[in-house]
Amino acid sequence: MSQEKQEQDSAHTKQVAVKTILIIEDDVNIGDVFIQAISQETPHMAVLAANAEEALNMVKALKPNLFILDYQLPSVNGIELYDQLHAMKELEHVPALMLSARLPKQELQKRNIIGMHKPIDLDDFLQLIEKLLK
Repeated sequence: MSQEKQEQDSAHTKQVAVKTILIIEDDVNIGDVFIQAISQETPHMAVLAANAEEALNMVKALKPNLFILDYQLPSVNGIELYDQLHAMKELEHVPALMLSARLPKQELQKRNIIGMHKPIDLDDFLQLIEKLLK
């Protein structure tokens, strides 16, 4: 392989840097659909947490580039979890997408969180992920 071709490949790899998406969804079937869609349709890596406690433990070792949160989680809601995650200095600039049949619009606007109503359109979901990761 020529030096020029290697440099082009390297530049392309940097341009399509794999980013990590942390999905917090208590319905494992829905979470699996999201993981599968993201892994098949994007270059990114998606990781699933079933609840707030699991998510908070995961971010100790994992530094996600995007949070996808279900609003209706057991023990705390998605807004409360978002606030806990964003209280961490290293995560305060991570964008978030919140999913629910009923979204608290004012709370989302206050925090600059994008909301998406369930059931979601998978194409819209994937396009929104790409937009938030730019």
